[in-house]
Amino acid sequence: MGVKIMKIKMKVPLVEMDGDEMTRILWKMIKDTLLLPYVDLKTEYYDLGIKERDNTDDQITKDAAEAIKKYGVGVKCATITPNADRVKEYNLKQMWKSPNGTIRSILDGTVFREPIIVNTIKPYVKTWKKPIVIARHAYGDIYKDVEYKAEGPGKAELVFTDNQGKEISRQCIQEFKGKGVIMAMHNLDKSIESFAKSCFSYALHKKIDLWFSSKDTISKTYDAEFREIFNEVYHKEYDGESYAEKFEKAGIAYFYTLIDDVVARIIKSEGGMLWACKNYDGDVMSDLVASAFGSLAMMTSVLVSPNGCYEYEASHGTVQKHYYKHLKGEKTSTNPMATIFAWTGALRKRGELDENSELVNFADKLETACIETIDKGIITKDLEILSEAPHKNVVNSEEWLHYTSNHLEELLAEK
Repeated sequence: MGVKIMKIKMKVPLVEMDGDEMTRILWKMIKDTLLLPYVDLKTEYYDLGIKERDNTDDQITKDAAEAIKKYGVGVKCATITPNADRVKEYNLKQMWKSPNGTIRSILDGTVFREPIIVNTIKPYVKTWKKPIVIARHAYGDIYKDVEYKAEGPGKAELVFTDNQGKEISRQCIQEFKGKGVIMAMHNLDKSIESFAKSCFSYALHKKIDLWFSSKDTISKTYDAEFREIFNEVYHKEYDGESYAEKFEKAGIAYFYTLIDDVVARIIKSEGGMLWACKNYDGDVMSDLVASAFGSLAMMTSVLVSPNGCYEYEASHGTVQKHYYKHLKGEKTSTNPMATIFAWTGALRKRGELDENSELVNFADKLETACIETIDKGIITKDLEILSEAPHKNVVNSEEWLHYTSNHLEELLAEK
């Protein structure tokens, strides 16, 4: 469009964490096309690509998490969590743990995921009219488990010893007659309490009902602890007022039920609630909700820590198949929406914290430009079947970013 726009200044850096494969390629394209022409980006950069994590024995992931603690806001590209095939493919020293899991553990935060709603893409579940926000507990469970493969007969026991060395409890897990596997996992009351507070606060912020689910009929100690702590936090007074009282004033509700009951209720609902899940449940259900609303590439994700730190990221993976096509020189039609919204979320939060209204306004207009570009029928391949736009123009990623950039310039030029 040729409109001359003064670059927006940033007062405080945000933490930028680069990633892997096709999302790493998109990361640079997004910055070059939609961010750097308009914002004088100030970031503290960490390369969380798999090779650099391997080179630093994953120290760089821990350093990035500490930087988020320092600056308060981070934005992260999708990264590889290696399995055996990836260890061989990238010649890694070992099968490094999930960088997301490491960052979540250090920040002790809650992950909130919400679908990006556009007019021309309708949810697969016809009753859904409003976004369903998934709150995922970001500590413990299988993501910090200890596993063992029993190669023959023997006994597995769960033993707890206090810090004085006294054995408090010993329970038989299984007497193996042959080969098998064992998994031990844990959680912390402090982390569960932080999770509960984050969920109640976020529901109040969004003014939506909060549903929490687990399976305490089967897990009568582990899952029951989550249920009891949520109930205690809900009714306990903080600064003279309980969340229960705040919810009543806001006209919203909290209730607990079994996870299978929530699944049945969610499918029949119109949406518009915050669904709080334990770590693994949230991992699975957020992908289910994202897909049902249209695409994994249309889901925002933010990690919120108890002390007010925010880490924004796309909720999908590194788009491995598209990356291999890219390496062959082929153009790919990879949807960049979730990655763009990770950037807009981080820039908006940075602007809010720094009282930088220009930065907040830019983030808002970039999101509007993205949504309106899709509603015009200019879409990536994954949305072709889903879009109900009267005239569809399926383009590659680079073309889509340029269409969006042109529309963004129009929006920024408006008074």
